[in-house]
Amino acid sequence: MRLSTRIALVVGMVVPLLVVVSGWLLVQLVGKDLRTQADERLTARAQSVAVVARGLLRASSHDRPRAEQARQRKLFTTALDVGIRLTGPDTTVMDGPQPAASVPLPAQTRHPSTVRSQGKSWRVLAVPVTGGPRVHGTLWLFSPDTAREAQLVAVRRRVVTVALLAAPLAGAAAWLLAARAARPLRRLQQAAGRLDPHTSAARLDHAPTRITEVDDLARTLQTFLTRYDEQAARTAEALASARSFSAAASHELRTPLMSMQTNLDILEAFQDLDAADRAETVEDLRQEHARLLGLLVMLRALAQGDLVEADSFTVIDMAELADEAAADVRRRYPGAEVAVHSSPAPTIHGWQPGLRSMLTNLLTNALVHGRSADGGAQVTLSLRAAGHEGSPCVVLGVEDRGPGVPHQRREAVFQRFQRRPDSPGSGLGLTLVAQQAALHRAKLRVLDGPGGRGARFEAVFPAAPAHRPVHPALPAHRDWLADPAKRPQGFHKEHP
Repeated sequence: MRLSTRIALVVGMVVPLLVVVSGWLLVQLVGKDLRTQADERLTARAQSVAVVARGLLRASSHDRPRAEQARQRKLFTTALDVGIRLTGPDTTVMDGPQPAASVPLPAQTRHPSTVRSQGKSWRVLAVPVTGGPRVHGTLWLFSPDTAREAQLVAVRRRVVTVALLAAPLAGAAAWLLAARAARPLRRLQQAAGRLDPHTSAARLDHAPTRITEVDDLARTLQTFLTRYDEQAARTAEALASARSFSAAASHELRTPLMSMQTNLDILEAFQDLDAADRAETVEDLRQEHARLLGLLVMLRALAQGDLVEADSFTVIDMAELADEAAADVRRRYPGAEVAVHSSPAPTIHGWQPGLRSMLTNLLTNALVHGRSADGGAQVTLSLRAAGHEGSPCVVLGVEDRGPGVPHQRREAVFQRFQRRPDSPGSGLGLTLVAQQAALHRAKLRVLDGPGGRGARFEAVFPAAPAHRPVHPALPAHRDWLADPAKRPQGFHKEHP
């Protein structure tokens, strides 16, 4: 059932009910007013009739028949349309409409009361009449309620008539007004019904109607559709990440797996290998196995970075995180020198697992590829608060004493599977660094080390706001496992 029809039915039922209730109140008020007017007229008539009644009782007490008859006629003339009944010591006079003589009447009262007899009702006022030792009695005045009841019946009929007429008229008017008011809602429904993400990228276009409920509903639908688009895009990215993960894993794992298969075939075919050859073959297997594990760990980390959401970001103490990463690297490389220099409490709003992986990979890359000519490994990790383009920021730097990175290679080193032939890594460590830099809106670049010696990897992060954390706007597209030629974002640029 349409909304306009529902409104018409409700109005068609409510309006007659309101008319009936209002009419009932009106009848009560009109009845009260009519009774008050009748009582006032009866009271006023009683004052003039009581004077004549006193003269009639005085004439009766002195036994003057001719005067008594004259006073009686005057009494009837004064009463007019009001019924009267006068009782005294020697006489009783009755005239006009009144209840039967057998009906008990009220005692002397100051205000009229109601008496019913044979289906009729009268307003009765009892007035004492006194004028001497033998002049005393009671005068009753009767005013029939017939006229008042007739007027009330007429009012009731008019109320019922108005209620019966109001039902269809109010329903029709409500239907017309509701249909007109619901027109923007129908247009909104039609616009929403035409949306089809399979055939068009168009979204809900709503012009303000100045109807609060319709405009609020349109904004709610637009917000819902925007969230739907975001979730659909994230689902598509998740599927793309899964495909890229499978493609990268199958491509990169093929070579070490084939090498391991060859070494296993050698061990199986040549049972009489001497100890040196067997040890070399087993060592190759261990290295290939370690490479496989490292590759899978890196692929998994990249996939997690592709799927992380903004609500996973919190305020991170970078100095504490740097100390943890340096301690972990020192345990893995006991002979290396890793120094950490940080200013007090540099904090950023970030994803803790991703930042920890970024620091670990930067330190590991510096230790593996930044060895000096004498074979020593010295790495310095620095953190400092600074200002960049008028905004507070945190500058992360990792420096080594190695041969450095040639200018023509400073962008390519961040691409996936880019590694030197003698590198024991997977070729994904710096790709993971670039991914985390993009997720945290950091500016990443490769510079010369101090004095032109070695390399310096530097990332400039926006500092965490002091008053409240703000969720970062993550990159619109994330697929770091895809082929670099197909990746739309320049993740290794200074301005991502």
